[in-house]
Order: sequence, then structure tokens, then C-alpha cells
Amino acid sequence: MAKHTILKKTFGYSEFRGNQGAIIDHILDGNDALVIMPTGGGKSLCYQIPALINEGLAIIVSPLIALMNDQVAALQQLDVNAATLHSNISDTETRQIFADIQEGKLKLLYVSPEKLMSDGFLKYLVNQKISLFGIDEAHCVSIWGNDFRPEYVKLSALRNTFSAVPIIALTATADHATQQDILRQLAIPNAKTFLSSFERKNITTRAKSGQKRMEQIENFVKIHPNESGIVYCLSRKSTEKVAESLEAKGFQAAAYHAGLDPSTRRRVQDDFQNDTVKIVCATIAFGMGIDKPNIRWVIHYNMPKNIEGYYQEIGRAGRDGDPAETLLFSSWGDFLMLKKFIDESPNKDFKTVQLAKLDRMWQFATAASCRTNMVLNYFGEFVNNNCGHCDNCLHPPTFIDGTVFSQMALSGIIRTREQVGINLLIDILRASYKQEIRMKGYDQLKTYGVGRNISFQHWQHYITQMINQGIIRIDYTDHSKLKTTPLSSPVLKKEVAIKLTEFVSQKEQKEREKKIKKEVNFSNIDSALVARLKKWRTHLARTQRVPPYVIFNDRTINFIASAKPSTSDDLIAIDGIGPVKLEKYGEAVIEIVTSK
Repeated sequence: MAKHTILKKTFGYSEFRGNQGAIIDHILDGNDALVIMPTGGGKSLCYQIPALINEGLAIIVSPLIALMNDQVAALQQLDVNAATLHSNISDTETRQIFADIQEGKLKLLYVSPEKLMSDGFLKYLVNQKISLFGIDEAHCVSIWGNDFRPEYVKLSALRNTFSAVPIIALTATADHATQQDILRQLAIPNAKTFLSSFERKNITTRAKSGQKRMEQIENFVKIHPNESGIVYCLSRKSTEKVAESLEAKGFQAAAYHAGLDPSTRRRVQDDFQNDTVKIVCATIAFGMGIDKPNIRWVIHYNMPKNIEGYYQEIGRAGRDGDPAETLLFSSWGDFLMLKKFIDESPNKDFKTVQLAKLDRMWQFATAASCRTNMVLNYFGEFVNNNCGHCDNCLHPPTFIDGTVFSQMALSGIIRTREQVGINLLIDILRASYKQEIRMKGYDQLKTYGVGRNISFQHWQHYITQMINQGIIRIDYTDHSKLKTTPLSSPVLKKEVAIKLTEFVSQKEQKEREKKIKKEVNFSNIDSALVARLKKWRTHLARTQRVPPYVIFNDRTINFIASAKPSTSDDLIAIDGIGPVKLEKYGEAVIEIVTSK
């Protein structure tokens, strides 16, 4: 069955997005792949469709039970024979799963890395027809990633044991160093890398200093009534404090952290998925296993430890493609707390990498230039255009012509053969007499002292922006040395001009922050019809014991309320509705739409 047929008939979509089609063809040809695609970009279709086309069983590795349960529930809604094996599965269910495998009925099986690599299970799979292995959250295999998990390293044995079975590794966040390490750790060095754009155009990103955070959060939530959102906190105590404060103001909020008993955590997660609780104040583990598409905002009460984690967490907002907002709070206290956590690690290499990434996160939080560009350049997608959906682009600071400064810095990097970090480069530009500079002959370079009239602090501010704009990159695999990028040459040749902001102290930056009002968009959506559809969906979800969005997500509900389909042909034309859901729910939906 052609991939386009399955896309429409099973999943209800008319077109593939981005690289999806090319990735599926690559896997169907029996090749390995590394897929880097932002959260909500449609990674799961890249292995689900090949699994449905090919004969045999697809094994999908995932680190979280909640994530596996969500995926399986969604597939079962589409009449796809999928299952998951984990500690909460009963003996009766387990026997049925293995019976379905033996009979060739099961198409996708979700398992944890520990379960997959256990001796008995791996030996069992050797005697089955396996169509592919999907390694989700593949960054967990790398010490360079933001969530290294030792149990993922054992997955390298798959290549030797199943030499002819394609492996597709997928992750939403991996910089260049992590991408290369994933290929090495999984023993798939020749896998083709598919890098999708990391830009999330539907998400507006803002960052503010951490003063009066609770007051700012309450004001933010007031202008987002009845919307689902997550407040991420570093500590368990903070999650409870923020939740209690919001509840006291009349908001539907709950805390979630590892210190709560399992039944409470499960209840909070279920209430959030079912829209009974609108706001969850949580530590970072929350949300990784939730495929809830209608989260409209994410707030970071504290600064995350790296850009990978931050970008993965904000990606839980707006997964349906509709507008979403994020707000990041940061303070020097956050930085020092995170630095202390990293310093406590006994692994020197891990410590070095994570400290460098923490520096980049701090630079992102305090950046005066386009925040989207900074993220894209961090992940190797080198661009230098205003995004139009971050605070610095929507309300830009005052810029100066920084082209000459950029040429000085780039010349210094090239003449030192890309062998210096930020501080040493600045020392060279400022004509420092440090012994290291004299020993390496850097004091003989033409660029030695060309920027002696600029303070060290100003140079740090300028070079950070150059990195953010993608004309310089940090190579974390080579002791955080500075390297050129594809955008460097046009700057040196004076083909493009570089704009930089002047250095301002933190105090000055706080004083110039402007109050940004929420932008409200109106459409022809029938709000009363939306309410009736959601009431019907909630009742059905409770009956089936699944989250409401598994039946129809909010985006599909809004499309229905806007298009007001009166026939089956009208209904199936809506994205998110295929023949299976049309048969199951079409009659009921049309009745709701046409009734008065």
C-alpha cells in the first residue's frame, strides 16, 4: 500500500510535512536514518507508516511508559494493531501480545531499552520477522545530549544482531556533536541524517529577568483564561509553591514532581490530559510522555540547564500548529544553582560539556538579538534573519553597525587556525601579554591588538551575538574552540553587514523592558459549536478511558467548528479525519454540527 494512501486512509492527512516523505522512502529502501525533527513535527509517522507497509513487526524503543501508552492508544483509535510491554502490563495482556506476534497480527510494539536488551527478549526477537527498529529520544544515547541514559548505550548491539533490519533514530534536540555521537553509539555510521528546520513559527518566545516571577506569572495566566499550560520549576518545593499560589487566585492548577506518590502523579497527569486541570506546575520530567496537542503556553520559572532541554520543553506547546506562547525567567541565582549541580558530577568530560552548554543557555536568556536565530544556529541550521516571533524581533533593541567587529573576530579565529576559545580570542584582539599568547606566537598575528580599545566585557557581548547570529560557532567536541560557519565568508568579504546591540548592564536591561500585551486573533470559529463538540468528545473519552485528544485534537475540533461539515465528504476533507475516524465518529459529529 502506497505511503500516501496510508497517510490519508489511516491517519487522515492529505500531505506529508517537510522531510517525512523522503524519510519514509529511505526506510522502505532498507536504509538506516537519523531523524532530527522538532517536537510536534511528526516524527512518529516516519516509522509508523513504514511499519504498516512492510511485513513483520516494528520495534519502537522509548524511555517513558506514558509516552508509549499515548502512542499505542492513538494507534488503536485508528484500528492499528499496536501494543506496549512494560511493568504495568498484566500477564493476560502480555500473553495476548506474544500470541499476536506469533500469528503475525501485531505491527508495532513499544518497549523500553531495558526490556529490549534483556537476554530472553532479544533471543526471542531473533526468531521473528522484524521490519524496523525505531529508537525514539535517541539523544539519550549520547553524553553530549541533554538527557544521557546509560541503558541506551546497549542498543549498539542491535546493528550486529539484526544486520539487515533498518534502524531509525529519532530526536527533537541534538546539536552537531550529539548527532555525530548518536551515529557512533548506535553503530550506524552510514545512516543518512535528516535535519528538519528547528524553527517553530507558531510559538512566540519571550525571556525576562526573574524579578517578581509569581506576579508576572499570575498576570500572564490572566490573559490566557481556560488555556492549558505548564510551569516548569527546578525544585519540588517550587512546583508546590507556584501551584498553591495559582490555586489561591482561582486557577485550576496542580503540582507534579517525583516526590509525590505514583497514584497522585498519575491523577494529575490524567486530569491535565483530560482538561480537568488546566495548569501543571512541574519538574522537567513532566510532559515527556504526553502527546497533548492543545498546550497553549509553557513558562520556565527557572532557567533550564541547556538549550536542548529548553527547546524540547517549549515544544510541548502548540503541537497542533496553532499559536502558542512561552516565557522564560532567569536570574544569576538560577545560573549558580545549575552550575553547582554540574560541578558535583564526577565525570570530567560530562562536566566540561554541560558547563559550556549552561553558558550558552545563559547567553540565550540574556540575548538582545533574535532568539530564534540563536537556537537555529546552535543546532547547525545557520540563518541570520529576524524571525518575527520572539520578543527581540517584536520589540527590537537599538543596534549598531558591528561588521568591523565581526571581521576582526573572524580574522582572529582564522589566523589562529580555529584553535582558540572566546576568552583567548578576546585576549589576542586586545593585545594581552599572557604567556600562552607569546608561547603560541599569537602576538605575531596581524589581528593581534586590532581591538585593544574595546573592553573585555564588550567583546564578550559582541562575540556572543556573533555566535547567536550564526557567523561563528562553538565546537564543543574540540574544547569549545571557535570555528567559522557558512555565514562567515560573506561577512569577511563585506557582502553582508552585521548589526549588534551595544553592551548594557543587567540593571539597564531591566529598566528598558516593555510591557507586551497579548495579541488576540479572531476567526470564524463557532465557539458554541466548539463547546458542544468538546462536551461530546469528553464523554466519549471517559467511556473509552483515553485522553480526549486521542479522539480528535483541538485543531481538528476548531476546523470542524469553522467549516461546519454537513456530509461525510465534507468531514473527511478535514485534516485529522481519515476513513477510520469517519466511520467511528462521522455520524455523531455531523449530527452535532447540524443540530440547533
